[in-house]
Amino acid sequence: MHVQEWLETIPAVAVYVLVGVVIGLESLGIPLPGEIVLVSSALLASQHGDINPWVLGACAIAGAIIGDSIGYAIGRKGGRPLLAWLGGKFPKHFSEANIGLAERSFQKWGMWAVFFGRFVALLRIFAGPLAGVLHMPYWKFLIANVFGGILWAGGTTAVIYSVGIVAEAWLKRFSWLGLVLAVLIGVASMLIIKNRAKKAAAEHAERAEAVEAAPEPVGVAD
Repeated sequence: MHVQEWLETIPAVAVYVLVGVVIGLESLGIPLPGEIVLVSSALLASQHGDINPWVLGACAIAGAIIGDSIGYAIGRKGGRPLLAWLGGKFPKHFSEANIGLAERSFQKWGMWAVFFGRFVALLRIFAGPLAGVLHMPYWKFLIANVFGGILWAGGTTAVIYSVGIVAEAWLKRFSWLGLVLAVLIGVASMLIIKNRAKKAAAEHAERAEAVEAAPEPVGVAD
């Protein structure tokens, strides 16, 4: 069977559910390949007429926001013992070193760690639970969570889908080779988006450190 014909046999609703569930579980704090699933699904949508990219993006955004919110609630209730438990279950991801790195990021950037954390695999897993553990005000968390989820999930879907549509015209004749090349193009686009987000986060951190290091004005003597 030709690859294109095989892809068209996948029900659209199965793709929507898979994307929403995987991204939601990853955002909740369970290490899953949410970004890979999202990129692959957006590429599939560009080749599969029954998969609506708007619905796909909406499912990805909903999964990201809802998963992060549940992770926040669990982290706020479970506290640091929860992080210790997660460290026992997922030592590779929730090691003391990784937790310390994520915590320092939150202390430096606050709600920006939740926003920009969407574009960094480690922080994407930590953001919700750690924000709850550190008792970040929920309104701040919610704002960063919603805007970060929309930009990451919706933006990634739009970019990868557009790349797939443009590439489809000349890649569709090459079967698996075309699919692999399309994936590589999509991943490259995703890395560009992540790199820009990291640069923006680094610039914000530098500005924050500069403000902290600035000498306080000397008061006028009476």
